[in-house]
Amino acid sequence: MSRPSSTENPRTRPLKRPRQARARFTVQAIYDAYVRIWQQEGWEQLTTRKVALETGIAIGTLYDYFPNKEALHSGYVRHCIEQMIRRIDEQIVAPADLDWQQRIQLLVQHLAGLAGDKSTWFSPEMMQLEPKVADTRLQQRAYNELLAVWHRVVDACPDLSPRPSDATLEALHLSVWGGRRYALQVELDDESRQAWAAEMERLCTMALLHDPG
Repeated sequence: MSRPSSTENPRTRPLKRPRQARARFTVQAIYDAYVRIWQQEGWEQLTTRKVALETGIAIGTLYDYFPNKEALHSGYVRHCIEQMIRRIDEQIVAPADLDWQQRIQLLVQHLAGLAGDKSTWFSPEMMQLEPKVADTRLQQRAYNELLAVWHRVVDACPDLSPRPSDATLEALHLSVWGGRRYALQVELDDESRQAWAAEMERLCTMALLHDPG
């Protein structure tokens, strides 16, 4: 089956990525202001001018990175995924004193958005924006990067033998990440999300324990 062609819209992509420390600081401040305004006023009332004013920068500086609020949103989502992957690598892949069950439990917690991180924020309304800001190529890249996280975590588990099959890891990735997206869409309460994540931890552990490799 052939893949659908990319529907990339250049207007919904950031113009450039911050490379130097000062630029990264500026873009982080833009993201922080973006979240505050969205939480206070909602997407429809959010404008790039308001974000620039809240950040304390010239509107032209914001436009150096984001030509419109759709591109800003796309950049923010990308930033959140990158930050989550970085934390997983630092807290789950790198440590040498975790057994494989602990790594998998922590991985599910991070992917489910229940690891206690306060630096990223997602709203159910973001799901409605996907058709406007996402394109097939970028979605596929995020999918592949998150799937690769499962492989790195498993590679860090010498006590897990035999190594699970690629098909098993992809199925678990779809179950956890897809579940998080659906939980966001239907606005599950915190108690229900915690219960779902605990059950996913159990199911993932059982699937890996009994996978023939």
